[in-house]
Amino acid sequence: MSDAAQSTAAEVRAAAEAVKTALDRHLAAVERRSGEDDPAVYEAFNQLAAAAEVYDELLYDRYDEVTPFEIPGAEDALPPYAGPEEPNALSVLIRRDYAVAEPQRLLSQAQRIEAAEGEDGAPASGTVHGALGLLFGEFEPDEIASRHKEFGLEEGDSTLWVTAADEPAEPGEWLEAPFEQADPQQVVCRFDVSAVFDDEIDDDDEDDEDTDGLADELDGVLDEDEDLEPLDADRR
Repeated sequence: MSDAAQSTAAEVRAAAEAVKTALDRHLAAVERRSGEDDPAVYEAFNQLAAAAEVYDELLYDRYDEVTPFEIPGAEDALPPYAGPEEPNALSVLIRRDYAVAEPQRLLSQAQRIEAAEGEDGAPASGTVHGALGLLFGEFEPDEIASRHKEFGLEEGDSTLWVTAADEPAEPGEWLEAPFEQADPQQVVCRFDVSAVFDDEIDDDDEDDEDTDGLADELDGVLDEDEDLEPLDADRR
């Protein structure tokens, strides 16, 4: 951002006051909550997240400083559950991403499938998209997930949503657009797998290792200088 458009001190102060107000509103909503998924708490949470984000941006722009905490944005959280209290039907929505890491291995596996089935005509195993069709037509998705390396695939992110409904869908009702009717407010639970979570853990481990290494270095210095006199309390 240019100096001409740089945030003013007054704008930063106003943003800080907005965060304080949002904190008070969030606490009041939590204290008055009517249930585990009270929409008032959800709304107050989003307002607090938005106010904190604005303050953080202005603070950095004006003073090149950041806040010591991070509030997830509204897009990172599911809305409160608004489905039936006693669901009569469930839908399980699964997405698994893969990279075709070893195309030749994939093609070889597809050729084995084709040879075992003994089908006539042009082989489908000669192209990657044809091989994928054979693979997913032969094996269940869970088996492919457990054997992905064997098939030349590399796992990416995955997610599983369990959604609730009052009644089961009619046969063929959603086949043309199976994921368009997914309503986040109907989600009972979800399970996510992503390499980004592993990166966060690795970063924490590296920080711990750096701290341990510094402590070891300090211990070594103290051991070498056992004859040092203690520092006088009044000395600056």
